Amino acid sequence: MLMDYRIVTDGSCDLPPELCREKGIDVVPFYVSFDGVNYQKEIVDMPIRKFYEQMVEDPATFPKSSLPSVQDYADVFKPLVEAGKAIICICITTKFSGSYQSAMNAKEILLESYPDARITVMDSTVDTVLQGLFVLEAVRMYEAGLSYEKVVAELESIKGTGRIFFTVGNIDYLKHGGRIGKLAGLAGSVLGIKPLITLKEGEIFPSGVTRSRKKSLEKVYEMLWQYLQEVNASSGEYSLCVGYGYDIEEAEAFRKGAIDFLCAKGYAVTDAELCKYQIGATISVHTGPYPLGFGVIRKSMIK
Repeated sequence: MLMDYRIVTDGSCDLPPELCREKGIDVVPFYVSFDGVNYQKEIVDMPIRKFYEQMVEDPATFPKSSLPSVQDYADVFKPLVEAGKAIICICITTKFSGSYQSAMNAKEILLESYPDARITVMDSTVDTVLQGLFVLEAVRMYEAGLSYEKVVAELESIKGTGRIFFTVGNIDYLKHGGRIGKLAGLAGSVLGIKPLITLKEGEIFPSGVTRSRKKSLEKVYEMLWQYLQEVNASSGEYSLCVGYGYDIEEAEAFRKGAIDFLCAKGYAVTDAELCKYQIGATISVHTGPYPLGFGVIRKSMIK
């Protein structure tokens, strides 16, 4: 019999809504705005395709995001607690957002009325499609019948293995959002370079530059392969996915190229094993409409 707990996450996870419904994942959305005044819930009120179209059509306007409120979390937690379910809530890295703190505050408020409630709020130290992979690992363990405590412990053990390797169309959004040094942003704007970026341990780090989109995508392949070699990964030991923005055709070509690249290196990856997920508004306000890259994390050791 499956354990009586529920997986909750925030909108940074960028998993398709239909997949979340199928897997019983409760998602607490972020808010996005193009004018800094009127905020809409991502997906719920602002479909991601519409969001990207607006970004592409109006490149001079930089959208903003806002974290879920304490009440947003409480509204999701309370019915689960009242139904007698424990909760594992997986939040975006605290280096990027205060979503974790909103969830913690909601937990403390609920514990006043429901002192026996079991709510674990976790700083995933990851975001976007990598967060999605992390959440899916929690679901996989749930479906395998692992206990609440075992799942929490296993998630803590694997989260440090998560990496994102990606590039963007230009550096303007990262510069505008304060995600990268202003000097690097200026150089990128002037020279038209394509930055290579790594996320690890909750933060982003510059990993080089290239002169063209084609070269930057080739470098992202190499960054992924270098990491798989560093951790001595065997085929199937790590979960992989492609994260993309506006251009789904480019993303599919990139995904297929990655399968060929990895298989040529002797790291077998099937078509089904390398899925692609669209990066949502929460993160794309910082990356712009053309992020493309990989999320990778070690799978949990289910026995």
